Amino acid sequence: MDITALNGSSTQTPTTSAKNAAETQDRFLKLLVAQMNNQDPLNPMDNAQVTSQMAQIQQVTSLSTLDTSIKGLGSQLGQMQALQSISLVGREVSVPSDKLHVENGVAEASYELDGAAQAVKLEILGAAGNVIDTVQLGAQGSGRQTFSWPAGSKAAEGSDLKYRITATNGAKAVTSTLYTHDKVDAVYSENGSLKLNLEHLGPVDYTAVSSVN
Repeated sequence: MDITALNGSSTQTPTTSAKNAAETQDRFLKLLVAQMNNQDPLNPMDNAQVTSQMAQIQQVTSLSTLDTSIKGLGSQLGQMQALQSISLVGREVSVPSDKLHVENGVAEASYELDGAAQAVKLEILGAAGNVIDTVQLGAQGSGRQTFSWPAGSKAAEGSDLKYRITATNGAKAVTSTLYTHDKVDAVYSENGSLKLNLEHLGPVDYTAVSSVN
């Protein structure tokens, strides 16, 4: 007896998957009992085949129940994530980006080094991509590093700039990841994804936040 005919279409909605699985199991057992009652006494059903089919139907039911449970858990986690994100409004977060914003005469950001570096150089880039200032930061260990750049006369208040980090350990380059610090203005949902609207960067995914400053 082939159980694929009992399963029907493989496309099921989350609200009906568990019910359909139970109905499938019930139909299977009824057909199995009917087949055993009407089998040829001289040619009885193979026990191994019956055992295999019962194992298959149990597996189908278990997978369907597991799928429903996972979807329910995912929904709960999404709600918890949304509630937690509300507390970020008005706070400063770090997201991957090479942008800088001058506020109160200072631009702040951070970067993460993949390894220790004997020399780290910070370059501030103007709107045209030209280098407007260079700062030697010296030797630094691996991990997250934060810097504060005084704009002075090099950039006006409210300027949007970019920066880059060049780190070396001897003759070997050390990879770095750049982060921008920005304030969260709002939290919203778009196409099922949680979004943050940042004061200067605009919309970013909630998952892009690497730290809350």
